[in-house]
Amino acid sequence: MLASLVVSVNGSNFAFYKLSLTWPNSVCKITTCKTPIPTYFTIHGLWPTFGNDIPVPPYNPTSNKCNPNPTSPDDIVGELAPIKGELDKKWPNLWVRKTNVDFWKIQWQHHGMCSDYPRDPLDYFKDTLNLAQSKRFDPFKALGVQPSDQTPHLLHTLLENAYKNFGAYPQITCSMPKKGILLLKEIRFCLKRTKKTPPSVVQNCPTNVGDRCTNPLTDYVWLRATPTIFGPHNVTSDLFAST
Repeated sequence: MLASLVVSVNGSNFAFYKLSLTWPNSVCKITTCKTPIPTYFTIHGLWPTFGNDIPVPPYNPTSNKCNPNPTSPDDIVGELAPIKGELDKKWPNLWVRKTNVDFWKIQWQHHGMCSDYPRDPLDYFKDTLNLAQSKRFDPFKALGVQPSDQTPHLLHTLLENAYKNFGAYPQITCSMPKKGILLLKEIRFCLKRTKKTPPSVVQNCPTNVGDRCTNPLTDYVWLRATPTIFGPHNVTSDLFAST
């Protein structure tokens, strides 16, 4: 897709985007997921973020009118029809009690309306799809691991692999479904906000760890914990309704 000029000159004064990709194998250990569970990283979102690593708040016509007259969440469904098949596959809502459309509406309201695409949901979702599906943003390649990996990795090693293979430090977040077991939940690539979309210039993420991961020098992270280490576990939790 040809880069288009940013139209949101009056938008939020944010500094960069986070392309957040979810590893379903880990997420579905702590929430009740739909089946079949994807065997690849899925999209959580493309999030405008301030330079201090605080996300831009959701659009609100009173308290955060970040862009004038953005497309409302209820109006995006028809506009996304040309790419719905791709979105269903790559940007699904994993949680059993929410539909994919529910998830997309939440992502648009919380992030898209204050992005550089306030009146162009089709390009916002299409550009995010293209970024997530490009080899450049392949989490396995960046981290230097295989999808079937059942070895705990020092978080520092994964971050250094990503810097070497990707060219910048990402943010890695973890879940802890069982005491002492950290699972890699998401990897977030950071891209500078420029005068054109889609964003393409990578940068180091200001914060390299999140959620239950806290110390890269001591935390060991699994992509797939073996049954003998992990055991059966399932806790219902809506991870996606508010982010």
